[in-house]
Amino acid sequence: MSKPRSRFPIPALDELPDDIRQRIATVSEKSGFVPNVFQVLAHRPDEFRAFFAYHDALMEKDSGLSKGEREMIVVVTSAMNSCLYCVIAHGAIVRIREKNPRLAEQLATDYTRADITERQMAMLDFACLVADQASEVADEDFDALREHGFSTEDIWDIGAITAFFALSNRMAGLTDMMPNDEFYELGRQPVPVPDKPKPRLVK
Repeated sequence: MSKPRSRFPIPALDELPDDIRQRIATVSEKSGFVPNVFQVLAHRPDEFRAFFAYHDALMEKDSGLSKGEREMIVVVTSAMNSCLYCVIAHGAIVRIREKNPRLAEQLATDYTRADITERQMAMLDFACLVADQASEVADEDFDALREHGFSTEDIWDIGAITAFFALSNRMAGLTDMMPNDEFYELGRQPVPVPDKPKPRLVK
């Protein structure tokens, strides 16, 4: 695994407050490695806590958006912002959530040709509008999403995820954060489909 890099000091784990050290240990145990974003942002413990509290509030709660759809928003808007870290890291999560090893590259390159539904296409169209021209969002854009079954709260989630990861994208650029090598390999192999039982021949 490549070492995390940043334009700012990266604190040693044993120098961090207990709660942050525990958060990093939990992530490491779950994923098998420590995503660089945790070590880089630990440079500012109070901001680390605020960042990941907002992240969890958006990405881990029950929502009308699936967890895979939330990750789609991150990949597409991070590609718009030229954020290598978020495209690679969240692209890996997209592959895992959606069980589709092709999807991350499709989303990052041209989501309009990706293996997604019309509903998801409308969601990403709106996310791109918020990412690029939030001041141009109009009631008609809300109406278009509602036609695809999105609630008012879902629309908030689409916009808030887009806005939050615009912050993340810019922090990644500021710090020169690079994705862990492990992200490139995650979710590449399709999930095997179990063999169907063969019908018994009745004599």
